[in-house]
Amino acid sequence: MNWASQVWYIVRSEAAFFARFPKLLVATGLVALLPAFYALIYLASVWDPAGKTAALPVALVNLDSGVEYREHVFNVGFEVASALRQKKTFGFQDFSDEQEARRLVREGRLAFALIIPSDFSSNAVPGQQEGAGKLVIYTSEGNNFESALIAKAFARELDHDVNTTLNARRWKLVLSRAAGSQHSVDQLHQGMQQLRDGAHELYKGAAQIDSGANQNAKGSAKLASGVGQLTGGVKQLGAGLRTMDANRPRGQDLTRLQSGAEALAAGHVELGQGLAELQSGTQKMRDELGAYRSEAGSSLFTPTRVSDGLDQLFNGVVQLDNGLGVASEGQKKLAEGAGKLSVGVTALTNGVRTMNTGLRTMVTKLPDDSQLDELGNGAQTLANGNAALADGTQKLKAGTLRLEAGLDLVARSLPYTIDEPGGSAQGLANSVKPVLEVAAAVPNSGSAFAANLIPAALWLGASVAAFLINVRVLARQAKRFSRSAQLLGKTAIPALIVSAQTLLIYAALRWVLAIHITMQLPFVLCLLVSALTFLSIVMALTRALGDAGKALSMVLLAVQLSSSGGILPVELSGSVFAAISPWLPITWVVLAIKATLFGAYDGAWQVAIELVGLAGLVALCLATWIGRWRYVKSSTVRPAVDF
Repeated sequence: MNWASQVWYIVRSEAAFFARFPKLLVATGLVALLPAFYALIYLASVWDPAGKTAALPVALVNLDSGVEYREHVFNVGFEVASALRQKKTFGFQDFSDEQEARRLVREGRLAFALIIPSDFSSNAVPGQQEGAGKLVIYTSEGNNFESALIAKAFARELDHDVNTTLNARRWKLVLSRAAGSQHSVDQLHQGMQQLRDGAHELYKGAAQIDSGANQNAKGSAKLASGVGQLTGGVKQLGAGLRTMDANRPRGQDLTRLQSGAEALAAGHVELGQGLAELQSGTQKMRDELGAYRSEAGSSLFTPTRVSDGLDQLFNGVVQLDNGLGVASEGQKKLAEGAGKLSVGVTALTNGVRTMNTGLRTMVTKLPDDSQLDELGNGAQTLANGNAALADGTQKLKAGTLRLEAGLDLVARSLPYTIDEPGGSAQGLANSVKPVLEVAAAVPNSGSAFAANLIPAALWLGASVAAFLINVRVLARQAKRFSRSAQLLGKTAIPALIVSAQTLLIYAALRWVLAIHITMQLPFVLCLLVSALTFLSIVMALTRALGDAGKALSMVLLAVQLSSSGGILPVELSGSVFAAISPWLPITWVVLAIKATLFGAYDGAWQVAIELVGLAGLVALCLATWIGRWRYVKSSTVRPAVDF
C-alpha cells in the first residue's frame, strides 16, 4: 500500500465514526461554531461604546446660586446643567446632596459625578483670574478605569464648552452696551466735525500769520541793515570830523610854515653865492700852491719832507675844489627845490584854509539822503507786515473760538467713566477650570486591566484543572458511596490545583509585577473563593453535558467577561449585557477584586464575595444531583490527558 493509500485509509476510518455516531456530527458543528460564537459575543460587547454613553449613569449636582453682574443676572450652573441634559451625552441623574452623589460613585452605582459649587457663577463670570470657577468631577479609578478616562475626557470637553459659552455671553453684554452708546457716538461725531472746521480756519489764519510774519521779518532785516550801516557810518564820520577839527592847523601855523618856506628858499640863494665865492678862492689857492710846489721842487734846498707835504696839500686842495664843485651843483638843486617847496607850501596853506571851512560845514550837515530813503522803505515794509499780522491774528481768534466750542461739545458727549469689562485677560479668556477628584486611584492601565484579567485567569485555571480528570468516571467501588461523597472526592484534587493556581497568581502580582494591593488577606480570600466557585461551575457543566460542558464553559467565560464591566462600563456594552451582568459570578468577582486591590466601592468586598461563594455552593449542589456516573474497573481508570 503506497503513501496516498495509507492516508486515505486513515481518513476513511475516521470518517466512519460520523456514520456510526450521528451525535458526533452535532458536536462537530458546535465545535466549528464555537470560535465564531466566542468572537461574536466579545466583539459585540465592545463594538461601539462611544455610541452607548447615554446609558452611563452620571450624577449632576447643581448647587450654583447665581450672581448679579453689571445689572444682569447670571446662573452659569443652571445653563451648564440644562445644556448637558439636552445633549444627553450621559445618563445624567439630578442630585441635590453632594455627599450622596459622592457615596454612590464610590459604591460603583454611578460612573462619576459633576458637582457645580454654589459660588461657581460668582467666581466664573467676572473672570478675575484664570480658572476661578471650579467644576468638580468626581470619579473612582478603582471602580472602573475606563469610566475614569471618560470622566477626564468629559472634563476637557466641558472646560472648552463652558468657557466658550461664557465668552459669548460677555461679548453679547459688550455689544449691547455698545448699541446703547450710539447716541453719544453721534454727538461725538458732530463735535469732531466742528472741531475739524475750527481747525481748518485756524490753519488758514495761521497761514496768513506766517505770510505776514515773513514780510515783517524781511522788512525788519532791511531796516536793521540800513539803520546799522547808517549809525555806523555816522559814528565813524562824526569821530573823523571831530578828530580832523581838533587837529587841523591854525592860521598862524600856516603863516609860519609859509614864511619858513620862503626863508628856506632865500637862504639857499645866499648859500649858492657863498659856495661860488668859496670855489673861486680854492681855484686861486690851487694855482698859487701849484706854482709854489713847482718852485720848491726845483730848489735844492727844499727838504723832501716839505716837498711831500706840499704834494699832499695840493692834492687836498684839488679834492676840496672838486668837492666844492659838487656841492655847488647840489646846492643849485636844493635852491631849485626850496623854491618849489615854497610855492607848494603856499598852495598847501591855502588849501588847508579852504578844507577847514568845508570841515566845519560837513559837521553841521545831515546823513546822506539815500540812506534815509532806505530807512523809510524798511519802516514801511515793517508797517505792512504788522498789518497782515493783525488780520491773521483776528482770524486765528475766530477759529480758536470755534475750536473751543467743538471741544466743549466733545467733552459733554464723552462719558465721565469707561465701562471696563473688569477681570484679567487670562481670567476672561479661561475663567472656568474643571477639577478632577479621583477616589481609589489606579497607578496605571496595567493595574486597571488586572481586575478583568484575574477572573479570566481563574476561570481558565479551573477549566484546565477539570480537563486533567475524567469528571464523569468513577471506580466501581465508589458506586455505593453517597452522591456528595462521590462529587467531593472527585473535586478534591482539582480544588487543590486551583488553590495552588490562586497562590501563584497572588505571588506574580505581588512580587513580579509589584502591584500595590490595598487589602492583602481579603484579596487572597477573594481569589480562593472565586477559583473554587469557578471550578464548581465547570464541574456542574461537565457533569450535565460531558465534554460539551467544558466547551460551554469557555463560551460562558466570554459572556461573563463582556458583561462584567471589568474594562468598559457594562452600560457601554449594550442593554443585553447590562441586563445579565448582575446574574453572572464574574461580575461580582471583578467587584470584589477591585474593592480589595484598589479600595474601590468603598472597600465593600464582603457582599460580593458572599454572592460568589453562594453561586459556588449552588453549582456544587447541582453537580451532585445532575448527570450520571460511569463506573469502571479501577485498573481501567486513566487520566483524561494523554502524556
